[in-house]
Amino acid sequence: MKLSEKLNANVAGVIKLGSIIFLHGFPFDQTMWKSQVDFLQNDFLCVAYDIRGLGKSTFADGQFTMEMFADDCLTIIAELELDKPVLCGLSMGGYLGFRVLERAQEIFSAAILCDTRAESDTDAAKLKRSAGIKLINDEGVEKFVEGFVPNCFSEKFRNENSGVYNSYFERSKKSNPVGVKGCLLAMQGRTSVTSFLPKIKIPTLLLCGENDTLTPPQEMESLARNIPNAKYLMVPASGHMTPIENPKFVNASIIDFLKSLS
Repeated sequence: MKLSEKLNANVAGVIKLGSIIFLHGFPFDQTMWKSQVDFLQNDFLCVAYDIRGLGKSTFADGQFTMEMFADDCLTIIAELELDKPVLCGLSMGGYLGFRVLERAQEIFSAAILCDTRAESDTDAAKLKRSAGIKLINDEGVEKFVEGFVPNCFSEKFRNENSGVYNSYFERSKKSNPVGVKGCLLAMQGRTSVTSFLPKIKIPTLLLCGENDTLTPPQEMESLARNIPNAKYLMVPASGHMTPIENPKFVNASIIDFLKSLS
């Protein structure tokens, strides 16, 4: 079985203007990019897959590293024979995206990074990840999700779009606990890529939710200043999950950026 099948890769659209590979956030799955795939698939070949341990991925031994995730991404690109794809990642998908770019930016035409950071975990963040693993061991993944996922969405979105929010909340509660713990370990052990930022040569778009409390706008603005010729946009009326909370703005921003490349 190909890796793309093991990671439940979804390939949709046509290669008219190019291809895009989507890397989702934690503890979600590839479905968080549905609005973007639906919007872009008439012009782009869109590839989204479930990162190890999440969604319908068949990998759940919990022994994950960010390097494994990077290997997976590069393998899927090779398997699907994607030519100079655009890399698009959010949060954990952004951590992964930065590492993949650090290893092989020459195979990409551009990058879109949403609500993420380039630094590795601080000691306080490492302890928080460890506490999350302990909580899953002691009380189950549902309890972890109940404490984590609400912080990913703005209060306004949770209140005004309860149906959409609850669908992601309930979906996350069904995650494989071993897979979730494995992703926590991978994020905890990732390296910093801050020294790589000035070396990014491909066009880069950075998006951040106006009300993102996990990766605040000022943090991503600072990140953007360290990437040559990066474009930074703040997504209005949105928390951390910008592609879900304000898909209209995110879709318009992405298509404008991609068309500016041609």
